[in-house]
Amino acid sequence: MSCDHDDKDCLCKQGLTRRGFLASMGAGAVAAATASGAQAQAPAAEAKAGELVRIALHINGRTQRFLVEPRWSLLFVLREKLGLTGTKEGCGQGECGACTVLMDDLPEYACMILAVEAEGHRITTLEGLMTGEELGPVQKAFVECDAFQCGYCSPGQIMAIEGLLRKNANPSPEEIKIAVSGNLCRCGSYVNIFKAAAKAAQVKGRT
Repeated sequence: MSCDHDDKDCLCKQGLTRRGFLASMGAGAVAAATASGAQAQAPAAEAKAGELVRIALHINGRTQRFLVEPRWSLLFVLREKLGLTGTKEGCGQGECGACTVLMDDLPEYACMILAVEAEGHRITTLEGLMTGEELGPVQKAFVECDAFQCGYCSPGQIMAIEGLLRKNANPSPEEIKIAVSGNLCRCGSYVNIFKAAAKAAQVKGRT
């Protein structure tokens, strides 16, 4: 169909036909609808590194409130934000056990738990076993049985044994070995660690 007028805005003088114009408008509408649908179905944006979220952690009988990055581990928050340095950083990969803490009385690697995941749980660290400046039974047993050399792994070993004794007040030698099997001692003090665990069980049994 040809145009017989001189309108400068005429579509045909711009190289467009009525059919072409309608087709282009239809394609644009489809694209807009598709984009709108994609936006409506897009998942909520995840928190990014550097963005802070508010959490409350129950640590050693007290509720502590923090602003944390979602990527921060429980280990990082305990050491760097609370100053509870009894929890040691070893491998950072859940292999050595130096960072063992109790979560709801069960031994867990603090390096493998995000701080945001620990919310709503009871966390106990090495410091939480003490009454003021007085050592707890497992800590005392480690001293009396000379159950360490360099001492770096000792906090994790102590927490693993504490977790065992909270679940089993009278463990067998084999159960003690299994309980600390995830805690590595590069100095090789295992014999005395086992003795300390047995002694702590006896002391706790009398209290």
